[in-house]
Amino acid sequence: MKPGPFDYVVPTTVEEAVEHLARAAGDATILAGGQTLMPLLALRMSTPSIIVDINRIDALKGVSRTDEAMRVGAMVRQYEVVESEHLKAALPMLAKAVSHIGHHQTRNRGTVGGSVSLGEPAAELPACVVALGASIEARSARGTRRIAADEFYLGAYSTVLEPDELVTAIYFPHWPTGTRTLFCEVARRPGDFALVGLVGALTVESGKISHAGIAWFGMAATPIKARRAEGALINQPISSVDAAAVANLAIADTDPFDDHAATADYRRTVALRVFSRSLRETMRQKA
Repeated sequence: MKPGPFDYVVPTTVEEAVEHLARAAGDATILAGGQTLMPLLALRMSTPSIIVDINRIDALKGVSRTDEAMRVGAMVRQYEVVESEHLKAALPMLAKAVSHIGHHQTRNRGTVGGSVSLGEPAAELPACVVALGASIEARSARGTRRIAADEFYLGAYSTVLEPDELVTAIYFPHWPTGTRTLFCEVARRPGDFALVGLVGALTVESGKISHAGIAWFGMAATPIKARRAEGALINQPISSVDAAAVANLAIADTDPFDDHAATADYRRTVALRVFSRSLRETMRQKA
């Protein structure tokens, strides 16, 4: 099939982009990497009156460090996250998770802002922003706001973004020295969306866990915080962590579902084992 008719604009500033979104009154679609949008257009599952191509907006690109966070521009390509020495040093768990997204061809085009904005329940990046306590910067003609990641997702492919808002950057708070990576993904084939996925970070100081951020993907209609597991891990000596008990707490926060790929029972069973094994491996990591 072919896409339906639409107007096409290529702004070079954020101000231009949000003006186009405002004038479209909810009937515009943003083109970033296009990995999801192009098939939807071809199948006429998306029929916008105007496409706003943000690829030439330099202000949306690049990675920088602020006093409180690492700022990742919305148009940073996924492969750039994997290759960025700054991000690998500051947020190794993010780089590891992004390296599992799709294939290198899709990572060459896919963007951080695009994946975060889409909210695919089984995708790595939305879970990363939730696990790591990130905030999403959104801009419209009305102004700029920052949204906590754990308040950003409402349901599958549904977020709190207004139709005239553009995600401009993601802010990942700094994690201290001594932070260890927690990651595991189960998929039918490399590059497929996860049937069960887990991402997070644990900070160990003086032999105790001082900070924990953990989220599931593929285990609910949105990425979901493992809050009970986080709470159980804080202030625990790493030598006395009961991985199986914490895994049961982590599962209690999920809401798995049946679909064509797997049943809810399968996801729950696999997730329990994945969490327990991954937590033990993280405990053995060197700071």
